[in-house]
Amino acid sequence: MAREIGKTERTYIRIGYGFARSRNGASQVHAVASIAAVGGNFRFLGGGAFWSNRIVYHWNKTVVEGLDVLDPITRILDMSRIGPVLTFEDEAVRKGPPVTAMLVQNTNPAAVAPDTNRVLKGLKRDDLFLCVHEQFLTETAQLADIVLPATMFLEHDDIYQAGGHMHLQIHRAVIEAPEQTRSNHWVINELAKRLGAQHPGFGMTEWELIDKTLLDSGWPSADALLEKKWHDVQPSFADSHFLNGFPTSTGRFQFSADWSKLGPLGSKLPNYPDHCDNIDRATAEKPFRLITSPARNYLNTSFTETPTSKRKEVRPTVKIHPDAASQLCLEDGDKVRLGNEQGSVVLNAQYFPAFKRM
Repeated sequence: MAREIGKTERTYIRIGYGFARSRNGASQVHAVASIAAVGGNFRFLGGGAFWSNRIVYHWNKTVVEGLDVLDPITRILDMSRIGPVLTFEDEAVRKGPPVTAMLVQNTNPAAVAPDTNRVLKGLKRDDLFLCVHEQFLTETAQLADIVLPATMFLEHDDIYQAGGHMHLQIHRAVIEAPEQTRSNHWVINELAKRLGAQHPGFGMTEWELIDKTLLDSGWPSADALLEKKWHDVQPSFADSHFLNGFPTSTGRFQFSADWSKLGPLGSKLPNYPDHCDNIDRATAEKPFRLITSPARNYLNTSFTETPTSKRKEVRPTVKIHPDAASQLCLEDGDKVRLGNEQGSVVLNAQYFPAFKRM
């Protein structure tokens, strides 16, 4: 592969999200992006490296997030550390009051947040009031004090940015929502009224909020975009391929990374592109490494309630080399519990001879 990349000027590297979501994800992405910079691949049409295009939308979210009235002393807690936050182990919580009430929208932390055991322990606290606004009775919703039924995407006005292509889209609700279901915007607005919060965004309809955000961000109005159906936000070739410089203080690609914004964790990452060996070693107690490929018929925990997706996925499995299974007295199809101090899961064992024995 190195030889092919080295002799191919138009090499294009698509960096996946899963690749970035590991202990050494930041340094891994930096190292891979550096390959495209060293090879000069960005100079060519179809060449370079790509991880995310969210920056091209340059959203002005002032009216959505109340950025103009944000109190600078308000704590911002890292949702990927919801476990330590709820169990009083996160530094931000140790220095301030505990989290005793929480509203969950658009996520299922009981199933997807890191450090499952801590997450579940925190969500089950007797002194935590948990409200979940959901479409299905997810693992998190099952732990809630109150579950509010949420609308689905065809039942409310919304705005969409792409995760890969470069087209901005919006849509109107096309079907009537079931009785008592409400959109995210409606719930937030009603909470604001009851809490006495004042901001122009709380008095807007979804469509008005979309229109204001589009115009504030330099895009066409909501009505114009709806008629146009989509808007291409692709920057020029020179800008998107960094021919006019990279978005750094020097305008050059930074091979020496500044990890200071990551706090104490940053000091453990390599200054220059390299592999960061900060993954747990195999031990006699924990001899295996679980590689979690995505289920093809689900999107994280989305669609796990859909009958067609469940039927196609059949059942959750873990692939294991027959020799390793034999040492554990496991037969093909046996149920097996995999876990460590962070959590555990029960899966069905499936023999997979293609694994390379280490």
